[in-house]
Amino acid sequence: MSPQPYILKLYITGSSPRSERAIANLVHLCEQELADNYELSIIDVLEQPQLAEQEKILVTPTLIKEVPPPAQRIIGDLSDAKILSQGLDLRLSKSPRSMTSSSNARE
Repeated sequence: MSPQPYILKLYITGSSPRSERAIANLVHLCEQELADNYELSIIDVLEQPQLAEQEKILVTPTLIKEVPPPAQRIIGDLSDAKILSQGLDLRLSKSPRSMTSSSNARE
């Protein structure tokens, strides 16, 4: 039996540099650590504000890990691999390093 896939939602604002970094950083870590065991939805709050409102998204980029429980939110461009892996409850196969520069916060 294969492990339950990660279900991730990344809320971004258009194609801003922070949004682009968050997407690249998240995809990089997921490909490296989760292989094909994840589902990623990227939601642009400018195009789908109702979804952001439903999830009470106040800041972008915001990543929501819905599955596996517990649900987690990570805010920022996801450049800190250590914070990102902790938020996703992963043990990195390689030593964690920042992927690109900027900031992250975990709720």
